[in-house]
Amino acid sequence: MPKLRKSQPARLRVLYTKAPVSAERTLVNRALLVMALVGVVIAALWLDRDGLRDHVDNHVSFSDVVYFAAITITTVGYGDIIPISDRARMVDILVLTPVRIFVWFIFFGTAYQFVFQRIWEGFRMSRLRDRLADHVVICGFGLSGSVAAREIAAKGTSVDRIVVIDISEECVRRAAELGFIGLHGDPTQERILRDAGIERARAAIVCLGRDDSTVLAVLTVRHLSPGVKIVATVYEDENAKLVRQAGADVAILPSQVNGYLLADSIAHTHTADYVMDLITTGGRVEIHERPAGPEEIGKPMREVAKGLVVRLYREGQPIGFWERERSVIRSGDLLLVIEPNEALLKSG
Repeated sequence: MPKLRKSQPARLRVLYTKAPVSAERTLVNRALLVMALVGVVIAALWLDRDGLRDHVDNHVSFSDVVYFAAITITTVGYGDIIPISDRARMVDILVLTPVRIFVWFIFFGTAYQFVFQRIWEGFRMSRLRDRLADHVVICGFGLSGSVAAREIAAKGTSVDRIVVIDISEECVRRAAELGFIGLHGDPTQERILRDAGIERARAAIVCLGRDDSTVLAVLTVRHLSPGVKIVATVYEDENAKLVRQAGADVAILPSQVNGYLLADSIAHTHTADYVMDLITTGGRVEIHERPAGPEEIGKPMREVAKGLVVRLYREGQPIGFWERERSVIRSGDLLLVIEPNEALLKSG
């Protein structure tokens, strides 16, 4: 097996953001912040301890200050220690009250993020998995992925049947703004693919900008869903075979396609325009794959009344319209047909 060659990431295709901070790191950071705020309160109260009165022994020690800071921040307030001077009351208003509010915001925010939000997100994810079926999963929402998603929607797939997975939070947010279902995570990981309902999807598009990541994602998708159709982009020609061996049904080399069109456009002015017409929903013509109808069996490709049959596939082998006897349509043939874009003709 040839060695996998890593292609350089297409930086203009994908917007990368910083990796999310772990839960443990977040908790430690917030605990340190709370401790720092409590330290500020204790320092302020200790410097103004003469403005406090202890009803128990009339002496305010350092432990009394720590105790008073704790019950004040937590709003317990037993009343055994109280501020008696104007300056002590101003310290309570200007220092303790803002710190108290800020600390409670930290507590409530942490509780929401690590408890309530996860419960709610788990509920939403469960509902999402239950209702997703016969949908399309797009791994990577860079330039290629975003164009593919919009084109799939334009061809008739509802936007709520297109699931976008990307490691970039910005890309996921952009996909959600366009109406697609956006999942933030690594498309090479089983968990996020299961969340996207890959087992019940009809197709998966993998366009991650790196061939090594693409191979891993294709392997994972094929492992989870043996029957799903996988279309993957490849940036190095020698990696196309590996992507197909990993389980991709179709491997597309964007740079190769672009190169062919560029080279052909030197000699021909309108070829690239016609190719774009064929493959986009906004073109004057459309190209379709369909099985041969009963009324078409036994006829040469050129005599098919509906559309222009430019090629047929018989047992996976392509046959051209010029191949005489072989071009006679048989049962089970798959026809490649060019037809007018009816939607464009009606709107025009």
